[in-house]
Amino acid sequence: MKRKLFCELSPLTYKISVLKGIWVRKLKWFINRKKYAWEFSTKPLNFAICRHKSLIRRRLGNMDMTLQENKAVNLSIAAPKVNGIIIRPGKIFSFWKLVGSCTAKKGYLDGLILRVGELQSGIGGGMCQFTNLIHWMILHSPLNIIEHHHHNNVDIFPDYGRQIPFGTGTSIMYNYLDYQFINKTDQTFQLLVMADDNYLIGELRSDRELDVAYHIKEENHHFSLENGKYYRNNEIYREIISKKTGDIIDKQLLIKNHSRVLYDMANIV
Repeated sequence: MKRKLFCELSPLTYKISVLKGIWVRKLKWFINRKKYAWEFSTKPLNFAICRHKSLIRRRLGNMDMTLQENKAVNLSIAAPKVNGIIIRPGKIFSFWKLVGSCTAKKGYLDGLILRVGELQSGIGGGMCQFTNLIHWMILHSPLNIIEHHHHNNVDIFPDYGRQIPFGTGTSIMYNYLDYQFINKTDQTFQLLVMADDNYLIGELRSDRELDVAYHIKEENHHFSLENGKYYRNNEIYREIISKKTGDIIDKQLLIKNHSRVLYDMANIV
């Protein structure tokens, strides 16, 4: 039998592990405080690098739509905390450092969260959609992702109007599971985000045009049956394309997914 981790022994040890992770992160933030992006501007930088929007309310299986309504509230509270952030050369973007903890006192409501492979409701649920949006735009830029967690080991819901390939999402948890990227270029970048009645909308901008474009593609997508269980498989690649010639300069494998399917496959295969 596989030996349990300390955090898996009981609800108490789980809480202890969470608190330890939170305070270790806060200590790192304090020690490296000068490295993080903190400057905001309401004036958009001159050049749009990537735009994306995602539908806030989606029907996910038999999940209570109240959680989707609450997610809309949560995103509307969090979006202004990131909107307009300037990421200058050498600076690090940290999602949780900007957004802070999601508490009921701040107005956050119960939303859908994924914890240890299980769907639950929790205060501030829905923030993964926020970092999903940011991650998708960063993949279309020369910015370097330095912390990215994902729950690609499970496939929770069948596709409902999916716009981006399966497995390109993020998993976050205040604050020890963060989403971070660093600007190693000589350009300045800016994130603009807002939540309207229907969509979470984002834009990545810069002070200069890029001489390359980025294209994210999925290959080898298929379902497999292994020991009586279904798995979803695919590979996600990023192509870097010269704007001058249209040639593919580089093709990078970002992730290879092998995820257990948690929903009924009767109508899928």
